[in-house]
Amino acid sequence: MKRSLILLLCGTSLLNACSLLPASMGKAREEAAPPRKPAPRTTADDGTPISYNDGVEIQKVPFRAGVSSATVEKLAKQQGCKGGWGAGLVSEPGPVEVYRMTCENGKVFMARCELKQCKAM
Repeated sequence: MKRSLILLLCGTSLLNACSLLPASMGKAREEAAPPRKPAPRTTADDGTPISYNDGVEIQKVPFRAGVSSATVEKLAKQQGCKGGWGAGLVSEPGPVEVYRMTCENGKVFMARCELKQCKAM
């Protein structure tokens, strides 16, 4: 009878001691785990697919039409590049501008226009 009473008191004391431990001990274990990475995005804000290179997202330049967009699109069509969103301005507007156009076959056509005179790059 004395043994069971002693075991009961020891068990109760042990449980009380565990409840007095600081709560931060459990948090330290959680913090030690590596942070989870969000799943990579598959589409950009404009709905086009996102490309990755070695796990790094390739930055997209938003489409901006320029003064010579139509001229570059005609030049691209002569070179066999059709489709896509059209020729978008990559550089800042000014006397010298750079345009980029994605073709249906996945190739990229680029042109440089100086005072509205455009040449393929």
